[in-house]
Amino acid sequence: MLQFYFLSILLNALSGLVLLFADPADKEELLEKKIPAIAMDETFRLILGILTAIVGFFKLLTVVRGDVPIVGDLVPALAGMAAGFMLLYEFYKTRSTIDDEQLPLLVKRFLGARRYVGILGLVSAAAHFLFPTILFL
Repeated sequence: MLQFYFLSILLNALSGLVLLFADPADKEELLEKKIPAIAMDETFRLILGILTAIVGFFKLLTVVRGDVPIVGDLVPALAGMAAGFMLLYEFYKTRSTIDDEQLPLLVKRFLGARRYVGILGLVSAAAHFLFPTILFL
């Protein structure tokens, strides 16, 4: 479906930008970088995370006519699910009293790579937009 194709590109790019440039720990630098204040809003990040994860999941299930099922959109779908999970976890971390020490090592490393997930989201959105019929993109 073309709707999921468009949403995948839009949400991967937006989530990638938010993860790459709008770090909640650097609120003072936010004004210097001239990043819109909505990028730091918890509700916006929660809704963006939910939508990105859902669209990433459904991107695995829906196929654009003439494309290969599942592997045809594998990279944008995985990038969307990773970016959505990252944004959802950041929201959960602000609301939870549980510390990060109880997380498995693999999850800790994934959560520490938020900038790389942002870059992956931006690159997959750009490649998905520019090369729509290439396998895995």
